[in-house]
Amino acid sequence: MWMRSRLSGAVTAVVVVLSTALVMTGCGAVGQNSEPKERTVQSTNPYGGNFAAEGTPKRGGTLLLGEDREIVSFDPTVQNTNMAASAVYDSLMRLGPGGKVEPYLAQSMDSPDSGLTWRLVLRPGVKFSDGTDLDANAVIVNVQRHIDKVSSPAHALTERIKSMRAVDPLTVEFDLAQPTGDFPTGFAQPFFGGTLGMIVSPAALQKYGKDIGSNPVGAGPFKFVSWVRDSKLVLARNPGYWQAGKPYLDGLEFRPLPDTESRYASIQNGDVDLIFGGYITELSRAAEDPRLTVYYGSGNGAEWLYFNFTRAPFNDRRMREAIIRGLDIRALSASQYRNQLEPAASLFGDDSQYHAKAASDAWPTYDPEKAKQLVKDYVATGGDPNFTFKTTNAPNRVAFGEFVQAQMAAIGIKVDLQYYDLAQFSSSVVQSSDFQLTSWVGGPFDSAYPAAQRLLGSRGSGNYGKYSNPKMDDLLNQAISTSDPAQRNQIYQQVELLANQDLALGWYSRGYLSTITKPEVKGIDRYVSRDMFYATTWLDR
Repeated sequence: MWMRSRLSGAVTAVVVVLSTALVMTGCGAVGQNSEPKERTVQSTNPYGGNFAAEGTPKRGGTLLLGEDREIVSFDPTVQNTNMAASAVYDSLMRLGPGGKVEPYLAQSMDSPDSGLTWRLVLRPGVKFSDGTDLDANAVIVNVQRHIDKVSSPAHALTERIKSMRAVDPLTVEFDLAQPTGDFPTGFAQPFFGGTLGMIVSPAALQKYGKDIGSNPVGAGPFKFVSWVRDSKLVLARNPGYWQAGKPYLDGLEFRPLPDTESRYASIQNGDVDLIFGGYITELSRAAEDPRLTVYYGSGNGAEWLYFNFTRAPFNDRRMREAIIRGLDIRALSASQYRNQLEPAASLFGDDSQYHAKAASDAWPTYDPEKAKQLVKDYVATGGDPNFTFKTTNAPNRVAFGEFVQAQMAAIGIKVDLQYYDLAQFSSSVVQSSDFQLTSWVGGPFDSAYPAAQRLLGSRGSGNYGKYSNPKMDDLLNQAISTSDPAQRNQIYQQVELLANQDLALGWYSRGYLSTITKPEVKGIDRYVSRDMFYATTWLDR
């Protein structure tokens, strides 16, 4: 399997620092004649540690983990961030670097007819932590829950399923309405975006009903013990785990630490062993601290602006372009990213197989004079360029809002700032599409599916700005359908180009989701989205 050999040549340097700070003008913009050299955070151990170099794992101990928010639910049909979910459930399939799908809790998943029919074969002898069997019926019951619940983050992954049947106790056959070459990827996704691969015990579903989100039962390396909301979640080793001899730890204890500074202080002073970093502030400081170990990969995705295509002024392309040309990303890096912002100008990273240089070339560059002219043209046709910018009340987001406000004032736009707590912002603002312009921090990802469909499809679950283009929908449909990886890559390059031509989203930075640990934490196995596989983790103490 890829998961250990992938790191034999892993990057070991944490940060490459280039000297010379940005030359700033009085208003915070970068001098147009300066040639700044920015410090840029680099990917390091993006998929986890080098197990061979870490030595023989030790057994025992409880790992203390600091999360950046409280968990809402363990129910896979409820959208929320849950870094503990994969410890309880494991995943039927998993993704390797570049988005390659590999079996994990399942034994195999193959198609005999170029993606129209898929057969998922389970490993024999796997049991849920309640002692019941993880069998074909359990998979069918769980997938059916996503089919039935339109609000499930994984519902879109089921839309091509025409029927399911248990061929035998360990084999599920999926009959699809259209060929779908990427179908197995839906069983390998992280919890937040929606996954078909995390299976809940049907016996537990029957026992707990609507309360299953607070009483999870899976086949992962750990089992649920207790949960005091806004305090701590306790998990204990699953003695019947399917991987013999694992997990190494006795237990996991998750603590919600939503304040960025408090969370970072907790890893520095030893209150926790590991934190899930959400922003550049944690990542850049940890990368410079020899007492900490950083795991980070920028991947695809990014931090971006959502334009609301159904409301003025951003239903007009001129105003979307004006915003992009009016934001000085180098000044943003200097003022809020410790000169370490990795600029983003497209959906996919420059080293991704899905990326096309043409997409980057099509992206508008910083040009405040051009931005001013676009605003004037819009006003001349009767438009009002002023708008409200909504974001969270986290200090770094408040600072970002003020930056946007100042930059827009320089090109003739008045911006009204409105701040919300994270829960209200996510549900009442972003997911309700109640905004003109807002910002979003998206988790990095390796596979274009289903991320591109969610963000750019006219019915995409993450398309909160309501962008719609029939040509885009057709390209996305082609990409899902093909079983030819080379053809799929070419289609996603067209997707990326069209998104940049339409200015579907306002890219400005790659993401900074990281895992930061004390040096004694070993055996880290992760996705670039921070989601972890906990069976291999151990404590060297």
